[in-house]
Amino acid sequence: MTTISRIEWTEQTWNPVVGCTKISPGCKNCYAETMARRLKAMGAPGYENGFTLTLLPNRLGDPLKRNKRTIYFLNSMSDLFHEKVPDAYIEQVLDVVARTPQHTYQILTKRAQRMARFFARGRQVPPNAWMGVSVENRKHGVPRIDHLRQVPARIRFLSVEPLLEHVGPLDLADIHWVIVGGESGAKARPMDPGWVEDVRRQCEEQRVAFFFKQWGGWGADGKKRSKHANGRELLGRTWDAMPEVEALV
Repeated sequence: MTTISRIEWTEQTWNPVVGCTKISPGCKNCYAETMARRLKAMGAPGYENGFTLTLLPNRLGDPLKRNKRTIYFLNSMSDLFHEKVPDAYIEQVLDVVARTPQHTYQILTKRAQRMARFFARGRQVPPNAWMGVSVENRKHGVPRIDHLRQVPARIRFLSVEPLLEHVGPLDLADIHWVIVGGESGAKARPMDPGWVEDVRRQCEEQRVAFFFKQWGGWGADGKKRSKHANGRELLGRTWDAMPEVEALV
């Protein structure tokens, strides 16, 4: 089952795995966990186990049925490189990616070390797969960038969301795209505008595409309100840059 996405930087989601476990502060208020519980209560197929990690091989063929070029966020409801996802299953997922070159797949993980190990064994990253890591803070997030750099992907990206603190200097060598966003939901933690601007400035200096997704539950003025009311303007404008894929051919 694929689903049209409201996420600003993608078009559809594809979840051949659902469920996860928390490993760092960015996971604290996981939107996918809340959504999985809601879907289980609604009796939605695939969520019979709630947020317990579950492989859904019946969904593997979904992108094969779609000819229209589509940008997929792969595993928005899980982490493809979770320790309980077998290597053989990841290979099956990536085989579908390779067999559908008309689509683009954005694969985001917090298990950067496992991802690097997986591809270090001679496996290839399909050219239509963009590989990314979450960078929510200095201790857990920033070290993931070095692991990502080891992955031979055509596009490497960072999801700096939820941005929980000033992340300091970033080495963006061989990184092509940076997304920044604040946390949403009832328990959202605030994001300081200075943290965002510092990441944006570093992207500009290092010539990396910058995308500002949202302020989330706390506005730039430090007031709590709906994420829609807070919007996604930074310095009086929106920032929607995408990586220049053609330049890497």
